[in-house]
Amino acid sequence: MSIAYYNGDYLPLDQVRISPLDRGFLFGDSVYEVIPSYSGEFFLLSEHLERLARSLAAIRIRNPFDREGWRALLMDLLARNADPATPDLGVYLQVTRGVAPRDHAFPVDAQPTVLAMVSPIRPLPETIRVDGVAAVTAEDRRWGHCDIKATTLLANVLNRQEATERGAVEAVLLRDGQLTEGAASNVIVVLDGRVITPPLDASVLPGVTRSRVLDLARELGYPVEERGVSADELPRAGEIWLTSSTREILPVTRLDDRTVGTGRPGPVWQAVHAAYQAAKPGAPVSEPLQSGGAA
Repeated sequence: MSIAYYNGDYLPLDQVRISPLDRGFLFGDSVYEVIPSYSGEFFLLSEHLERLARSLAAIRIRNPFDREGWRALLMDLLARNADPATPDLGVYLQVTRGVAPRDHAFPVDAQPTVLAMVSPIRPLPETIRVDGVAAVTAEDRRWGHCDIKATTLLANVLNRQEATERGAVEAVLLRDGQLTEGAASNVIVVLDGRVITPPLDASVLPGVTRSRVLDLARELGYPVEERGVSADELPRAGEIWLTSSTREILPVTRLDDRTVGTGRPGPVWQAVHAAYQAAKPGAPVSEPLQSGGAA
């Protein structure tokens, strides 16, 4: 059983007890982060902590730690969960408004609840490197501030379940005929040789992995555009990617009932994926596969 951090204590995860009056439980009045680490070193930690601070400020929860306080807590948590069998870990971090009698209005003096726990990050299976994954389109029914990384994820859960029941790994969401993001990912398309993703607004989470992937594409010389992507453009995309902190960059080779591109992870994904692996702390540089190559 992994060791978790809960309100100042480190204890086995199955011993954590959360009050039924915690506002994160009652209202989803909380925010979260998922931060990857490789070989005991966090990847893009400053960017994740910056986004956490923005989310907390957006819903007016006092940030319980400064940047160095968070760093010390998280490094301690990694050390307590060190295991050569699972060198790569994702840390799930949640901050709620705290415990108070149930009332929609903010409590005056509640102390934020802080929970942090770890889970293994598994290497991308070779079958995905060769064959990619399937996704489906679905209507985006989420609330109006998806730029806040809030724990109120019921619409996302329903979209992901729809995808699962349709034999796919993710739902690619459309709102008013425009691409927004995935149920638990950002979405990037390659169209006519250009790497394109929807711009950041209230309907798109500012993904840390999204940002890093776009930077890597630019460094590799690919034209990058942050602009609206219509539903009509998706069938013409040569490549579609899903990005997230623990799944990194997944190549979509089938969307709904259509093949994406050649039906294999494309050459731009191959190059960007290899660059991403090379950028990870402690990770060996991987050579990109040839488009359509065998395992």
